[in-house]
Order: sequence, then structure tokens, then C-alpha cells
Amino acid sequence: MNIFILCTGRCGSTTIVKACEHITNYSSGHETLSRKIGNKRFNYPKNHIEADNRLSWFLGELDSKYGDSAFYIHLIRNKKATVESFNKRWLGKISVIKAFCEGLLMKPVERLSEEEKLAVCEYYYDTVNSNIENFLRNKSKTLLINLETISESFKDLWQEIGAEGDLNKALDELKITHNHS
Repeated sequence: MNIFILCTGRCGSTTIVKACEHITNYSSGHETLSRKIGNKRFNYPKNHIEADNRLSWFLGELDSKYGDSAFYIHLIRNKKATVESFNKRWLGKISVIKAFCEGLLMKPVERLSEEEKLAVCEYYYDTVNSNIENFLRNKSKTLLINLETISESFKDLWQEIGAEGDLNKALDELKITHNHS
């Protein structure tokens, strides 16, 4: 069974994948096929756990390929903390928030005030989570994991998917902040 961690990004997706590396009966990865297009974008190995915030933009294709046969995790983080984290990512390399702003909203970042940037980050958060919630509405194998209570939810995930490996090491991994802004 394949497992997909759907999220906005900036919400612990790297951390949860690091914890999943202690599961021995599944492979796991973070954005492993994000640069692929077409069928190759969804050609994950069997029994693989994948976290990729960009999957929220491809939910139709994800549904066509995996439908209700996969297990879906909706990973969320406190809205204020997520928005603040995204707001730190306007400068430098390309980011999903810049792509959302300039590509989908057609708003040049350099013309935005600080208040408008925060509004874009909030809109992104709301839009992506709404898309994920709607996608999951007809799925039978789902789990909501909140970053703020991830250790307890991760134990539920472990049981739900029949994970094997070292749960204690996985839980220790969840205490480490990865990919910090």
C-alpha cells in the first residue's frame, strides 16, 4: 500500500519522513518525484510513504493513479506558525509560496506590501488545506496529523499501516526540527 502525506509544506513534512525512515516495511521519501512530469510524477514504488506539498496541486492525477487504494495523511500545522514560516521564504531560491503568488495569483512579489505577503501566505494555507480536505472526503483510509501533537498521531499511523521497525527511534526523530526556516 502506498501512503501519501498531503500538506501545505512548512508543517513538518521533512520531520515525519525522517521518522518514517525507521519503518522497515515501507520506503519513504520527501519530494522524491517532484521534478518529474506525466506518469513518471506518480510512479512511486509499492509500499512507499511520500511527503510532497506539491501533490496538493495534482490531486486529480493522484486520484486517477491511486484512488482509494492508498492511505492518505493530512499533515497540518498551526495556521499562524505556518504562515509566518512561509513569509520568511520570499527571498532567495524559488519556493512554492512564490510560485503560488506569481504563477497562480499573477501577483509579482516585488510589488507586494508586507501585509499583502501575509495575506497571500494565509490564502495559500487555506486553499491547499481546503483542496486536501475535499480530496479526502471520499477516501476510506485517512489520518489527520497535527504537527503540534505529532507523537501521539504517529503512534496511530504506525498501527494503522502495520508498520514494522523501531517506533522509539521514529518518535525520537519527531523531536528534531528538520528544514527549519
